[in-house]
Amino acid sequence: MPTYDYKCTNCEYEFEKFQSMTARPLRKCPNCGKNTLNKLIGTGAAVIFKGSGFYQTDYRSDGYKQAQKKETDARKPKTEDKKTDVAKTEKSDTKSAPKDAKKDKPKHKPA
Repeated sequence: MPTYDYKCTNCEYEFEKFQSMTARPLRKCPNCGKNTLNKLIGTGAAVIFKGSGFYQTDYRSDGYKQAQKKETDARKPKTEDKKTDVAKTEKSDTKSAPKDAKKDKPKHKPA
């Protein structure tokens, strides 16, 4: 059951009342006793689904998302580092290739 806000136009008394959606709005002010009570229009409540079946990260704050992005970016290797790693690998492969080629040649014994 929702909570409704009321305000008296005579004495300016404001209060909240917990009542059913089908209940009639109150008219008599509990403070001054006159029939000058008005039901205020509320902003309503946002619906947030939480529990199993929904992602916890759907309602993260912007600050959390920005911090997460910075952390992810810090973990990624820089493109310059990738280039130097590739160059080092290629150099080491070319140096080791002739050694491997010598090992693969069959040895012939003189007859």
